[in-house]
Amino acid sequence: GPRGRGRPLQPRAPRRRRSADRARSFSPSRAAAPVGFLQELPSYRSVLRRRAAAGDVQERRGNLWGTAAAELRGPQPEEGERGARPLWELPLSIAEKRRIRDSQADIKYSSGWNQWKRTSSKSWKKALKDIKELSFYVELWRHDIHSIEGKFGTGIQSYFCFLRFLVVLNFLMFILMFSFVTLPTVISNYGIFNSSSAKISLNNTGKHLCVPLFSCSYCSVFILNLAFSQGFLEVTVLFYGYYTIDAAWLSVLRYNLPLAYLLTTFACLALSLLWIIKRSVKGFRQNLVHDVNQFQSYCNKVFAGWDFCITDLNAARLKHRSLLYELQTDLEEERLKQKIADRTMKEKLRIFSLRIFINIVVIAVLLACFYCIFRATVFSQENSSGVNSVGFQANLLVQYLPSIVITAVNLIAPQIFSILIRFEDYSPAFEIRLTLLRCVFVRLANIGVLLVSLWSQIQCTTDQCKACGYDYQLYPCWESAVGQEMYKLLIFDFMIIIAVILFVNFPRKMLVTYCSWKPVQWLGLQEFGISDNVLDIVYGQTICWIGTFFSPLLPAIATIKYFIIFYIKKISLIHTCKPASRPIRASSSNFFFLVVLLIGLILAFVPLGVSIAHISSSKACGPFRNFNTSWAVVPETILEFPIGLQKVLFGIASEAFAVPFFMVTCLLMFYLIALAGAHKRVVEQLREQLVMVRFNPLYFLTEARKYFSV
Repeated sequence: GPRGRGRPLQPRAPRRRRSADRARSFSPSRAAAPVGFLQELPSYRSVLRRRAAAGDVQERRGNLWGTAAAELRGPQPEEGERGARPLWELPLSIAEKRRIRDSQADIKYSSGWNQWKRTSSKSWKKALKDIKELSFYVELWRHDIHSIEGKFGTGIQSYFCFLRFLVVLNFLMFILMFSFVTLPTVISNYGIFNSSSAKISLNNTGKHLCVPLFSCSYCSVFILNLAFSQGFLEVTVLFYGYYTIDAAWLSVLRYNLPLAYLLTTFACLALSLLWIIKRSVKGFRQNLVHDVNQFQSYCNKVFAGWDFCITDLNAARLKHRSLLYELQTDLEEERLKQKIADRTMKEKLRIFSLRIFINIVVIAVLLACFYCIFRATVFSQENSSGVNSVGFQANLLVQYLPSIVITAVNLIAPQIFSILIRFEDYSPAFEIRLTLLRCVFVRLANIGVLLVSLWSQIQCTTDQCKACGYDYQLYPCWESAVGQEMYKLLIFDFMIIIAVILFVNFPRKMLVTYCSWKPVQWLGLQEFGISDNVLDIVYGQTICWIGTFFSPLLPAIATIKYFIIFYIKKISLIHTCKPASRPIRASSSNFFFLVVLLIGLILAFVPLGVSIAHISSSKACGPFRNFNTSWAVVPETILEFPIGLQKVLFGIASEAFAVPFFMVTCLLMFYLIALAGAHKRVVEQLREQLVMVRFNPLYFLTEARKYFSV
């Protein structure tokens, strides 16, 4: 029978004496020897007590549950049944299943080759596990992020993890651009490799007009050049115009720099896309599983809503208030749902009319913002001049006018949207999502308006632009001009972040701390808004993605920028800010961050695609001066391949392949959507079964007996 069944009860010895007896019986040779120093330590004694207690608990569990488990399992499977049925279907314990699996593995891999493969696979898995553990200890900012998590919770900690992800991503992009584009060009310019420069053919009439004298003044002020990205910076490795090498020769190998320039840019974007999708899939799975109804949301908040990583007393009080606020918000949403259900037709017409009017106002605000950015960009480009021709203040204002207007729009428009949405009578959760959606659209659309303004100046419709395909007088190297605008936006955004912390957050902290005036105390400390800070860095990262083609080393500047921002935000968070009163969980916030970042990356593809495939490349600078467009280097390179490979590649690029591929992709996408819906229904069914088990434990025992009796 089961162990312990029918055994008479005997008095048990005290726990300490049993622990000592077990220790002596475990090592009889050491019992006669003098006790060592290490065995006298309290830690050693506590380990012995834990082992003894664990053994007693397991023994008692075996005595109590042995009979019930045997009745539930029913008759044990025979050896032939074990071989016929899968291991996971057998009603055995985990230890027995592991023993059977190991014995089957020893029989299966009895040959020398299979045994070697199994050993190699285990060694490889162990090596990967060791590398993963080592990477955990050398992870960037591990202690800093852990400290932030302990003081402010996982919501704010997720923002700093997201910032660390962007630092690593931009650093990898910089390594790619530097290794395959910048380094070969610099080495070729110093004569280490034999190289040939890209030169424009002047056979056609008017082509010589596209190649004006392209020089810069090295006598300019260093600080002005650094701020304006002009002067000596304009012809350095930072911008597109420096890369004039057509090919570099290493012995008999030819390095095609134009093709490498284009493919490396695509590789950076592909790396970003794949990495973001990989990280967002985990968040999508969590949202798919955790999509619970309102009743389960109450249970999760009450029984599992506390963040045990919090160690700071003030943060704990804030978390307590936030949980209370979340419960009040859920109840308020239920009240609003009931209110919506009880609305009359007259009230519905009034609310819908008001929402239509407010959306018209929002569209008008957006159009006004876009028009201001367009006019500022046109004015800045038409009145740009050398840094020494006018005064410093006027030149600084003209050069940075588009960046100033864009920053002002990014600050003013969200405040207007926050005021207007209060009158639309939405639920609090939908208000946040809609406001964030409008703010994301404003920030990313501002960059698009800036680029459209530049393109309208570059692609003029007059006769003087027909010879080159662009305005060669105003923009002799228009790619470098676009890169300079992206550089200015990135630098100005960094300056604004530092200025807000130094001249707003710190003075506000001093006033709240040392001034007892009631309005100042009512104002309070600056809240650390997770969503606003995420929008700031997503805006900067979108600028970096767009500017990588026009400024190959822009990812290096973005890496340094985010590296400094991490420490600035950390200092500001600890000393001048308080956590937001409406925090979000780390799982949902990480998924939201990656979705917004993915939107920025997808929008960055549009201007890059237009610039590469549609606008004529500059004839005065760059590696593509011999081509009509930057994309033209790809078909010209394919023409150098063998005939069979050319047919395959051109066939893949043709419509005969693109249309079926698009249809198959759509079918696969629909299949995955249907599969996700099926998984969601399975999760709901399993959740219902858990509810049934909770309210009726006999239901589970009955179903288990039915299953194991088959």
